[in-house]
Amino acid sequence: MVTNPSNRVPAIAIENLRFNYGDKEVLHDVSLDIPDRQITAFIGPSGCGKSTLLRCFNRINDRIPSARITGGAIRVGGIDISRPDLDLQMLRRRVGMVFQKWNPFPKSIYDNVAYGLRIHGEKDSKVLDERVEHCLRVVALWDDVKDRLKSSAFGLSGGQQQRLCIARTIATRPDVILMDEPCSALDPLSTLKVEELLLELKKDYTIVIVTHNLAQASRCSDQTAFFYLGELIECGPTGQIFTRPSESRTEAYVSGSFG
Repeated sequence: MVTNPSNRVPAIAIENLRFNYGDKEVLHDVSLDIPDRQITAFIGPSGCGKSTLLRCFNRINDRIPSARITGGAIRVGGIDISRPDLDLQMLRRRVGMVFQKWNPFPKSIYDNVAYGLRIHGEKDSKVLDERVEHCLRVVALWDDVKDRLKSSAFGLSGGQQQRLCIARTIATRPDVILMDEPCSALDPLSTLKVEELLLELKKDYTIVIVTHNLAQASRCSDQTAFFYLGELIECGPTGQIFTRPSESRTEAYVSGSFG
């Protein structure tokens, strides 16, 4: 088992996980600890199971009829998330997600950030106002949008829309933020702003990011896990994975020999 190199209790513990789409097993006996309040990057070639594993953490894979965990367990904050009595709405409040393509709702900037709070029953306008402003300040959008909060979110640039989606995610105060290629559709400047934001967010949140951008993983993450053909090949401190990997396949991938 690949364990958390620190002594802190892991935010997510994956134990001997097997996952299938129909009869095809796409994750093979994966065991991994995700450290609390660090950034863990999943790297590896397309189709190696990175995004599938990420989507197991908030059970979004449940929406695919043929998708199922066939062995092992995932614990978030010590709770087995495969439990049949698990409240999925509460799980997804604790484990937020930011997708590859920015996806603001067809609502105002304000209503995008306030959406999750309202879903969970918050009606106090003062509380909503304060939380919306706080989240927009965290993602460095407040100064840009404070005078047009009631305007459509679609009027923002792509990079701003992605940061708005991050603000929407943190509004409900999750424990974990999942990010699936969050910068792949952004220009270099917008990517830099998101990366800077990630480094600030990890002070308060556990972050798991799937990325094909090895330079991004190297710059942003504390821990890196390399996947290949549904297997976890190696995981460790990011500096070690990129400069002194233990496995030859990891070395070949990070050096650009394949991928």
